[in-house]
Amino acid sequence: MHLNHDRRAFLGTMGSVVAGAATTPMLAAAAPSKSSDAEVAVVELFRGLTPAQRKVMAFEWDHRAKDRGLLRTFVSNNWQVTEPHVTSDFYSKKQQMLIHDIFKALVDPEWYPKFLKQLKDDTDGRPWGDEQSIALFGEPDKKFQFVMTGRHMTLRADGNAEPHVAFGGPIFYGHAASGFTEKPGHPNNVFWPQALAANAVYAALDADQKKRALVEKRPPESAVSFRKDPATIPGLPLKELKGASLEKVNKALATLIEPFRKEDRDEVRACLAARGGLEACRIVFYKESDLGGDGVWDNWRLEGPAFVWHFRGTPHVHVWVNIADDNSVVLNARG
Repeated sequence: MHLNHDRRAFLGTMGSVVAGAATTPMLAAAAPSKSSDAEVAVVELFRGLTPAQRKVMAFEWDHRAKDRGLLRTFVSNNWQVTEPHVTSDFYSKKQQMLIHDIFKALVDPEWYPKFLKQLKDDTDGRPWGDEQSIALFGEPDKKFQFVMTGRHMTLRADGNAEPHVAFGGPIFYGHAASGFTEKPGHPNNVFWPQALAANAVYAALDADQKKRALVEKRPPESAVSFRKDPATIPGLPLKELKGASLEKVNKALATLIEPFRKEDRDEVRACLAARGGLEACRIVFYKESDLGGDGVWDNWRLEGPAFVWHFRGTPHVHVWVNIADDNSVVLNARG
């Protein structure tokens, strides 16, 4: 997506990024900003909302919902942040196009058709926008967040309003490509290559490392908060890996972040580096719920002091992502 000159010129009148957003120069350079494509479209959408629309889907920055807490930080596997769907008559055609622009800008161009496939498969063939909803938090001339939700999707754009977290907060993605319970190998699942990349790490381990990387039971899928003591993280410490096995880990990380826009990929790496890099992380595979009993582990997790990428592959793919440069950030998630 390439935003037109008018949108960029409009953004230029809005001033600098919110105070405090550049607490770490590395993160400031890596993170999305108010001049990123998605954020420019968010501001344009925000400015064009009617009072009636704002009453339904625009909230104060710290708005709390009765059953979800701080709403702009909530994440779940299947939820609607507000009632109106994107392609309903609640939004004008121009607004629907802007929302689509935001969505498209949040993902890597090569992954855009894959996300469309995932959304279509997971909504009984409905087109994009028919079962997704959005909300806006804050104010465009201060700090703001856009969130898009639906089945197997929570995506955010915030122009680095929350400088300590990647993706603007915890995100979720998933896919049930061939029914609720997928077959071994997850045919046509767009996210299954991520599990194959992780399993390639497992295959490169020696016998002792495999034993320490594999545990019996998987945790609740939404349990992706940061641990107070990183020493309690289960699995195999990646600092032990060298050569081919370490190369496999780096390839797996690249595969995990590949679906998302470059600014978010860069911020993930910056957050990870701020907390010791991959060397401070562990990888764990779960014996439980191995589809087909084939030893290709459907459920696994990459975890560090302020980094959790949890892949649940049974009965279909759910992925929970929570990344920051500060492990005191509190999770607000529900499975």
